[in-house]
Order: sequence, then C-alpha cells, then structure tokens
Amino acid sequence: MNVTDFVESLGLSHPLTYAALFIAASLLMIWRLEAMGRHGLEGTALGTLITPYCSGLGNLLFVYLIFRDGGAGSGAEVMTNCLVNNVTNLTLVLALPAVIWGLEIVPQSSSSAKSGKGKPQKKARTAHSGKVETEKRLSRLSLTLTLAAVAFFTGTAWALGADGKLDSTDGLVLVGLFLFWQCFQVIDVMKHNVRQKKTFSPMFYVDLIGVLIGAVLLYISLDWLTHWLGTQKSGFISQANIGWLSGWLMVLPNALLALYYGAKGRADVVYASQVGDGHICIPLCVGLYALLKPLALPAFFTTSLLILAAALVVHFIAVVVLGRLPRFIGWGLIAAYSYFVYTGVLS
Repeated sequence: MNVTDFVESLGLSHPLTYAALFIAASLLMIWRLEAMGRHGLEGTALGTLITPYCSGLGNLLFVYLIFRDGGAGSGAEVMTNCLVNNVTNLTLVLALPAVIWGLEIVPQSSSSAKSGKGKPQKKARTAHSGKVETEKRLSRLSLTLTLAAVAFFTGTAWALGADGKLDSTDGLVLVGLFLFWQCFQVIDVMKHNVRQKKTFSPMFYVDLIGVLIGAVLLYISLDWLTHWLGTQKSGFISQANIGWLSGWLMVLPNALLALYYGAKGRADVVYASQVGDGHICIPLCVGLYALLKPLALPAFFTTSLLILAAALVVHFIAVVVLGRLPRFIGWGLIAAYSYFVYTGVLS
C-alpha cells in the first residue's frame, strides 16, 4: 500500500491533508538540513548548495508534472510558478524575518569580547575575533556573488524572452548557465573543506537519506494536489491559477527556512537559501521546460523582472554597504510584493 492509498483508507483524501503532508515533508528536510550543518557543511555552503535543491524541489517536480499531464499546454504556468517563487523569496520571505527580528548579515562585535583581563586571554580573543571577522567577510562575499548570479540569470531570461517565448535553444542556454554555476559552487565548497581540513562525517549521509525521504513525500503530495487542481474548473482555486497557487505552496518551505534561521540569528543562511533557491527556478526549471517544449511568457513577465531587479539592487546595498537588512526596507519589500500580486492577480 502506497502513501496515497493509506491516506484514502483513513478517509483523509482532502487537499488540506496533502498540503499538510507537503509542509510536514518540508519540515523533515529542514530538520535534517540543520543536522547537515553540524556534520560537514558550513552555513553559506548549506545555504547555497544544499538548501536550494530541497526548498526548490517542489518547483522541479512541478515542471515534470506539468509536462507529464499537460502536454498540450503553453507552459506559461511553469513560468508563473517560477516568477511567484522568485519574487516572493526576494521580497516577502526576506522581508518578514527582517521586520520581526532584523537581519544582521555582519553582526556588531559584542562589548564583552573587549572586557576580559590578562594578556593570554586577550590574545586568544584577538585571534578568535580575527577568524570570525574573516568568516564574516567570506560569507558576505559569497552572498554578493550569489546575488550577482541571480541578476545575471534574470537578465539572461529577460533577453532570451524578448520574443515572447523561450524555445529549446533558450532552454539549453539557461540550463548550461545553471550547471556552470553549480560546478563553481561545488568547487568552492571543496576548497573550503580542504582549507579547514574538514570532511563529511558518516552522519552527514544519514541526514541526506532523511532529506531524500522528505523529497519523496513532497512528490507524492504535489502530484495529488496538481491532479486535484486540474479537476477544478471554476473559482480562484482552479486549474486556471495553478501557477500562482503552486508557487505560493512551494514558497512555504522557503518561508519556514527563513523564519527558522531568522529566529536563530543566522542571517547568512536566510539570505543564501532564499537567493540560492531562485537559481533553481530561473534558470533551471524554466530552462528544463523550454528544452522539452516552447514556453510561453505570462503577461506580467516584464513587471515581475523589474520588481526582481529592484529587489536585487536593494539586497546589494543591504549586503555590501549596510551589512544588514533594516526593518524599514523590509516594509518596502512587502509593499513591492503587494504590487506584484495586484498586477498579476487582481488587475
């Protein structure tokens, strides 16, 4: 008996049941991702290399399901899903922890680090402080590079989509860019581990199995929900709005990650995970679908990219100049997201 049959045997075959399963699977992945951080992955590597695949897995599965079940469709729902994901991540999801806790990407040194007595203690503190400061700078440089990659990928998608669609050649370009970026990230993580003389512990692979279990549950829940939405022909919650609805559902893991690590004061992981997740949608998801079939662009495509570009400028300033995302900027990002929803849904 598979999971779907088991749920039906309990009389719980309902959209809310599978939405809850989707969230539970995401929480399982977050739990094991946190453990991965203790078993060989530094915060930035966790945020840029592993977390995006987990939080963006639903978007990849959505591409497969739409292609499998909607062979005659235009693919516009895939682009809508990806735009909703990326704009929500870079505006609302990053804004919420900034408004609630504040995102200190480069925290100020505490006064207690200067108050100790004795030269040996002072030297030890100075050495530790220097190491921490170096890690902060490396983390900020990594975030800056990741933001630059998002800007490059977004600009490339805009240029390739100037004719109103993306074809197989465009898809090949986008997927190729993504693979090059991932090679760069893998090499960077390997260099870091060699420099720090770190290896992945056996528990790292146990955690990876837990993440894979979560991935299977994500697929099962998303498959059921996508099929159910396809049977709804009227109202907002229907096949016509599957791009928006699936995009919001898939943002939930990202929001949970952001709120979880925001509460723990890990702004580096909050930023890296949300920005890195954008690479999964644009260019990978969009590129993969375009490789298989021509992908039509929704009417709000250009507006969405302009909002993304503005958000990226804001985040560049926050990371490079300010070292934090102030609360008032967080409120501005929320306002930008409201305009995005109004343009895409209500107008």
